[in-house]
Amino acid sequence: MDIKIITEHINDVLTDTNFTDLGEKKVGKVRDVYVQNDRLILIATDRYSAFDRNLALIPFKGEILTQITKFWFEQTKDIVSNHFVQSPDPNVIVAQKCEVLPVEMVVRGYITGVTGTSTWTLYQKGQRDFGDFVLPDGMKKNQKLTKPVITPTTKFEAHDRPLNSKIILEEKMMTQEIWQKISDIALKLFARGQEIALKKGLILVDTKYEFGLDKKGNVMLIDEIHTPDSSRFWQADSYQARIDQGLEPENFDKEFLRLWFKANSDPYKDAKLPEAPKGMVVELSRRYIQIYEQITGQKFEYDFSQSITDRITNNLAKLK
Repeated sequence: MDIKIITEHINDVLTDTNFTDLGEKKVGKVRDVYVQNDRLILIATDRYSAFDRNLALIPFKGEILTQITKFWFEQTKDIVSNHFVQSPDPNVIVAQKCEVLPVEMVVRGYITGVTGTSTWTLYQKGQRDFGDFVLPDGMKKNQKLTKPVITPTTKFEAHDRPLNSKIILEEKMMTQEIWQKISDIALKLFARGQEIALKKGLILVDTKYEFGLDKKGNVMLIDEIHTPDSSRFWQADSYQARIDQGLEPENFDKEFLRLWFKANSDPYKDAKLPEAPKGMVVELSRRYIQIYEQITGQKFEYDFSQSITDRITNNLAKLK
């Protein structure tokens, strides 16, 4: 899809949903979730969030996140069961209800990042012991780790808190058996993700997984997997040359919009934020489409014959 089409449809976005007959509604950063007796209806909107608030609406984002997640669920279901039941609409996943584990499993294959909790930031400040692994002196930003590592964080706290296995077990967030199980699964998922991504010309740098337990206590992969919102990707063919030149890897990067807001406002304090520049919104939409096409190998096709809300309403009406 070219820039012209994206620009023409910049206002064809899904801000939120208001279905009164789907069950209790819970609003996440990107998804509206409707809770039913034994299942969830997850509807991915086009919201772009950072700084604990919505910054913009990105055309086609919700659909792309849903479709990429469906692709990866299919590619990894032999490693671990997932909560996917069906997808009655491009923005919607009907999922099995389960007990959500209170830990997000962040797996990293490279030392990088700019946030306060990123491995590179902490490493620069002198940290070498991360609880479950120790990094050597002399590492450089964006360097590949000897093997992938897990840096878990809390899921239900207001701000993500870095964890390690000792804290998780001491605070009884889960049993030793479950912790070991989801650690093993997370590393297997990451290995599969890296393998498939590389065939598509991408490096899966780091990612986040969420897990739950079904009624029988079996571990289940939930939420999303290997999407541009939960993962960092670099272009594989230019990685080494750029590193050798002292440049940042060529990445799929949505940070440029976050940085614009940081430069033009105080997103943590200002009651009202400036509107995101149209050109940046269009460019971010284009990048989501590009990463979808590169990962899945499918051309992104969109149904412009009806509004998103009408289409979702019509498709959900067919649910039994």
